[in-house]
Amino acid sequence: MDEKIDAIRQYVKSVLLQPGSHGLDHVLRVIYLCENIGKEENADMMVLLPAALFHDIARQKEREKGIPHEEAGAQIAERYLRSIRYDEERILKITHAIRSHRYRSNAKPETLEARILSDADKLDAMGAVGIARTFIRAGEHGGEIRDGIEHIHDKLLNLNGLMYTETAKKLAEERHRYICAFLETLTDEMSLPGSLAE
Repeated sequence: MDEKIDAIRQYVKSVLLQPGSHGLDHVLRVIYLCENIGKEENADMMVLLPAALFHDIARQKEREKGIPHEEAGAQIAERYLRSIRYDEERILKITHAIRSHRYRSNAKPETLEARILSDADKLDAMGAVGIARTFIRAGEHGGEIRDGIEHIHDKLLNLNGLMYTETAKKLAEERHRYICAFLETLTDEMSLPGSLAE
């Protein structure tokens, strides 16, 4: 592994200490997906991997100060990458990928690496892992199972049609089918008899 990528990885690990739906485990899964999709799509890994490592680094800042984490994260990445003398042209591509990765962002990913990061982030919100993260998120917001179900309908079921790369589209199909099957089973199990539901 490149020494600078390893330094970035260690820095991000030292910052992302709080577990949750957007914790270090999420970031590591996104990196894994980026590595696999990036190899298939011939991406520049020296752009893609730092972008994946930094993409959620400012989640805590968003919770505390209301600053969009994609914007704050791009600023943190830019400062850190300049401090280790990272390639300037790649820094611009990395910060663009971070700013445009978010599902609800107005910024659209314009480069291959930005599209792959966006795809990988969305893929981690799908399938069994995405379902697990949904209910962790519901708990983080003081919600319960029905709040998780609402989030699945509002977001997870829409992700399948939003992939940019062919590699991600194939992965998304299977994860989407899993969500649909799970939701059907959960809805059946959540159905209460009339007298209990009142």
